[in-house]
Amino acid sequence: MKEENKIQRQSQAQKPLARNNFILMAVSGAMIVLGFLLMLGASTTTEHFEESIFSTRRIIIGPTIAFLGFIAMAAAIIIRPRFNKEEKE
Repeated sequence: MKEENKIQRQSQAQKPLARNNFILMAVSGAMIVLGFLLMLGASTTTEHFEESIFSTRRIIIGPTIAFLGFIAMAAAIIIRPRFNKEEKE
C-alpha cells in the first residue's frame, strides 16, 4: 500500500523544457522589458514640442533590444534541451 502512494517523478528526458530554457526565457523577458523602458519618455503636448521623441534611444535602440528579446524568447522555447545518458535512465 505504501508503494502505491509514492510520487513518481518524470525523468529529465521526458520534460519538454530544462533549467537552461527557463534561464534563457527570464533573460529574454528582461530584454523585452528593458527595450520598452528605453522607449519611455516625455510626450509632446499642444503647448510644448518634445524633441527627445526622435532620439536614437527611443526609435532605434529600445525597439531593437525589445525585438531581439522576442526572438530570444522564441529561441528559448524552441531549443531542445540536451541530456546526458545518465540522466535519461
